[in-house]
Amino acid sequence: MLMPFANEPLTDFTREENQKKMKEALQKVKSRLGREYPLIIGGEHVYTEEKIVSYNPSCHSEVIGRVSRADRALAQRAIETAAEAFLSWRQVPPEARARYLFKAAAIMRKRKHELSAWMVLEAGKNWAEADADTAEAIDFLEFYGREMIRLAQPQPVTPYYGEENTLEYLPLGVGVIIPPWNFPLAILTGTTVGPVVAGNTVVLKPASNTPVIAYMFMEIMQEAGLPPGVINFLPGSGGEIGDFLVGHPLVHFINFTGSRDVGLHINSLAARIAPGQKWIKRVAAEMGGKDAIIIDEDCDLDEAVAGVITSAYGFSGQKCSACSRLIVVGDAYRPVLDKLAERVAQLKTGPAEEYGTDVGPVIDGASYNKIMGYIQIGREEGRLLVGGQGDNSRGYFIWPTVFADVSPRARIAQEEIFGPVLAVIQAKTFDEAIAIANDTEYGLTGGVYSRNRAHLEKARREFHVGNLYFNRKCTGALVGVQPFGGFKMSGTNSKAGGRDYLKLFMQAKSISERF
Repeated sequence: MLMPFANEPLTDFTREENQKKMKEALQKVKSRLGREYPLIIGGEHVYTEEKIVSYNPSCHSEVIGRVSRADRALAQRAIETAAEAFLSWRQVPPEARARYLFKAAAIMRKRKHELSAWMVLEAGKNWAEADADTAEAIDFLEFYGREMIRLAQPQPVTPYYGEENTLEYLPLGVGVIIPPWNFPLAILTGTTVGPVVAGNTVVLKPASNTPVIAYMFMEIMQEAGLPPGVINFLPGSGGEIGDFLVGHPLVHFINFTGSRDVGLHINSLAARIAPGQKWIKRVAAEMGGKDAIIIDEDCDLDEAVAGVITSAYGFSGQKCSACSRLIVVGDAYRPVLDKLAERVAQLKTGPAEEYGTDVGPVIDGASYNKIMGYIQIGREEGRLLVGGQGDNSRGYFIWPTVFADVSPRARIAQEEIFGPVLAVIQAKTFDEAIAIANDTEYGLTGGVYSRNRAHLEKARREFHVGNLYFNRKCTGALVGVQPFGGFKMSGTNSKAGGRDYLKLFMQAKSISERF
């Protein structure tokens, strides 16, 4: 009997035995650095002359791996292979498709520290962030497998005399999966296996910053016995193959997580009907955020500041759910600034592989330059409270930064920075705080710290975000617990890790027989 879904436990790294296991995993991964990895099309390993070179953001002279780069001819081959594999994969019973996911989850569980170590070195995640990423990937496998089994059961319809009426869910066809680098295992796994367990076949184009951990995912799916062609692994540049894949007439859907601008471009391109296309393409898009936490006058200020720091600086602020705006109500403003300055200054910035690092590197040189540019803008738009320094001599390190006295319409309060930079804004009243929080084109996550029940209920009604948290951090949505996806320019509200997610990649068929 299949056990009910339960979230994968996180590793307690304060225990010496767990520290030892992680250090051993890091050494194992380091012994494998610099290798070459192929594309995988229809189960066949394909090596190309052109490579994507992946570097360690904590030490940018260190090569993690060299991954073959696809061109349009190989992209065409991958789509055709996926289309052929769909003919048989869609016939596999849903329960059997789910068991491939359960097997993959078991393999991931055995390789948990190794997978986390790859993310420490390739993505610059500290131990805790990498461990949470791996746990979330396992959760997606376990949850979506169970969801497909549930959706395969007879669906409720109103009985009608003299007829048998049924409703069943069918897969769409070939999909393109474009995951981000910031959750290189968790989001990649979820956005890929959700459509796959629903009966679709896919072409997976991993992020160019983290293609090696993506290859590890492919190894796991192959070990789990997934038939060739169901997932085709196609690293490549967006300019070379991205638009080609999205616009291809054989593609039924695109599952994308990334920036606002790229998401809007994909949505626009997918809306065009290509010659020979016989369906309307679907786009599931999770995009950016400019997320705010409100600290009310009546709350535990120590608890609130701790939650803000975790939300703002976890993985160096490189999360679409990260708190990048702090809105403080009334007389709480000065005490919050004092506590914030003291605690942020205590955070340890350094290489991700060192145990105890709070803030690791940002992902690459382009991100480093962009964030440092915003810090310069912040010096003009607000008062630098703490941080503001960067060092890219060895790795891409930016110290956690806080700007106080920021206008709600300042650039650092409106534009997604995607780095360890927090803008603090003062509001005279709670109503004004809600208005400021909503005054952005994004609507992904938000939070409120308050003991005032009327204020919490007002936020419940009026704080316009897809994921709203009271008296806790605004990051770390758990699969099955807090379905994730935002409003407005934050995406299509796909609610990853929720009970509606798989339906995005299926179509409902109603069948009626009169006797």
